[in-house]
Amino acid sequence: MVARLWWVRHGPTHEKAFTGWRDVPADLSDGDAVARLDAHLPKSALVVASDLSRASATADVLSAGRRRLPDDPRLREFDFGAWDGLTSDAVAARDPELSRIFWEQPGTIAPPGGECWDAVAARVADAIASLSRDHPGADLVAVAHLGVIMAHLGTQAGLGARAALGHMIEPLSVTRLDRDGAGWRAVSINHRA
Repeated sequence: MVARLWWVRHGPTHEKAFTGWRDVPADLSDGDAVARLDAHLPKSALVVASDLSRASATADVLSAGRRRLPDDPRLREFDFGAWDGLTSDAVAARDPELSRIFWEQPGTIAPPGGECWDAVAARVADAIASLSRDHPGADLVAVAHLGVIMAHLGTQAGLGARAALGHMIEPLSVTRLDRDGAGWRAVSINHRA
């Protein structure tokens, strides 16, 4: 089993709209921030990423001196369906009740044509469980997305969905989880190196 999990949120996209499965690039031009992040992460760690370019490119930059695993589509951001590319205001105008419930009662509520919190949490947990079985005792740097990190925190680190949604997870931040018996324990959330 993976011993320590270092979630890294990809570099900033500067998007002001919902950005789920749309393939928006990351801005990795802040070399100092990337260098501090790289120095903070264990050099012996394996690196994996979502297959969306903003995460994959961030992982590529962090892979120097680390073993890079193939991108894993199970680490993709929420599929926001019809909401992808819309601002929060536009989503609230389009689907006022649904958008309110989606955030207030995370679980089985999904955007039109998209996926719910429970579905994301299950696919992310499956990805991390597979990687843990395949790489026993390893440190793993997983470069992914805001929703992915929150879903894993909520379901696997025992915070619950509502508490996880209350955390900031900034671009190029680290959220570290350590294996604690059969589960995960949050060591740090949204650490900026």
